Amino acid sequence: MTGFDLTALLAERGGERYELHARHLNHQLPRMLHTIGFDKVYERAQGAYFWDTDGQDYLDMLAGFGVMGLGRHHPVVRKALHDVLDAELPDLTRFDCPPLPGLLAEKLLTYAPHLDRVFFGNSGTEAVETALKFARYATGRGRILYCTHAFHGLTTGSLSVNGEDGFRDGFAPLLPDTALEMGDLDALERELKRGDVAAFVVEPIQGKGVHPTPPGFLRAAQELLHRHKALLIADEVQTGLGRTGDFFAYQHEDGVEPDLVCVAKALSGGYVPVGATLGKDWIFKKVYSSMDRVLVHSASFGANAQAMAAGLAVLAVMEDEQIVAGARHTGDLLRSRLAALVDKYELLHDVRGRGLMIGIEFGRPTSLGLRGRWTMLQAARKGLFAQMVVVPLLQRHRILTQVSGDHLEVIKLIPPLIIGEREVDRFVEAFTAVMDDAHGSGGLMWDFGRTLVKQALQTR
Repeated sequence: MTGFDLTALLAERGGERYELHARHLNHQLPRMLHTIGFDKVYERAQGAYFWDTDGQDYLDMLAGFGVMGLGRHHPVVRKALHDVLDAELPDLTRFDCPPLPGLLAEKLLTYAPHLDRVFFGNSGTEAVETALKFARYATGRGRILYCTHAFHGLTTGSLSVNGEDGFRDGFAPLLPDTALEMGDLDALERELKRGDVAAFVVEPIQGKGVHPTPPGFLRAAQELLHRHKALLIADEVQTGLGRTGDFFAYQHEDGVEPDLVCVAKALSGGYVPVGATLGKDWIFKKVYSSMDRVLVHSASFGANAQAMAAGLAVLAVMEDEQIVAGARHTGDLLRSRLAALVDKYELLHDVRGRGLMIGIEFGRPTSLGLRGRWTMLQAARKGLFAQMVVVPLLQRHRILTQVSGDHLEVIKLIPPLIIGEREVDRFVEAFTAVMDDAHGSGGLMWDFGRTLVKQALQTR
């Protein structure tokens, strides 16, 4: 028995959290958090809330970038993890077929009945990497098409289909893939006619900016791809598992049956990292075509017992608590109440999304006074106004949100799927107060905006 005591260690050194990160990890993270006033100290969390050292609650409208679909510390998921640890299973022997991966695969596939098999990895980017490799091998072609502004992960393969230059800069050479404007079927067909395209990978709702695919686009793209013997890959890493009011976001459009589907994030229950790539039988049988190729694609920690137990518990909770229907209902309520504010505030231009994936977009105002302030911010750095909204939501109203991407005037709401009318009321009241301040003749927001401008100019 060692003398290790995690509780004592956290009590002794937990207060050094920001210093430890600055010294040993990504030093820019604490710097950024200090700059925007996000350097809070959270002590505990439950459901859709955090509590700080003073016992004040904070509403989480970010869900760990979508990981916490069931909120934090759901009792069913916790129990499943206790159970699997107490069982002392012979996990990761690598030369057996344990039951939990088969059971989770079987259950996942009931939500996508046109698909047949699952590969388990450890993250969303691994799920995308798997889909890219499988598509290339199964078709015998090398090129992948993707959308501008897409986000599919940050490892080298998935970075090659990441449509944001800010993430790609400095990491070339990447794989020879091609970006298209989302919704541009003519461009898709032109690329397919070259005969070297393995697949088209697409988020049914882009995380950056919260842009749904245009109506009918996925179905038409699928028909074009199959006509040219290429595959459709749906990246459901963030949109999957009920986020958009359907189990998978591609199911919003009739007749769409992707050849490969990538999931992760919420499948973890917020505890054990997991990624999954669902696909058609013939694709898997091409990749794993003989016993010699049995390990041609694998992951050391893939399909571990803890991750599989968490995934099974998550799916059970989703069914028992009707999470998908709840996300649809609450999302419709939140989006409609926010959309009703568009005519009230000239800085508020659009509210869009589906289910509990909502984008709030700001834009150039019409009145002279506000237009001058807006222009000042835009000249320094696009995206500062959205940050001006995010900061008081946290500092004054104790609500955690995020800007939906660099240089974007869009806030993205991806709260835990368990929120209800109480949380909708709290967010709308706080957002209204912040917008009232932004449209006032003075306002603390614009003072903070001037501070952001100075900092933006200093970092150029």
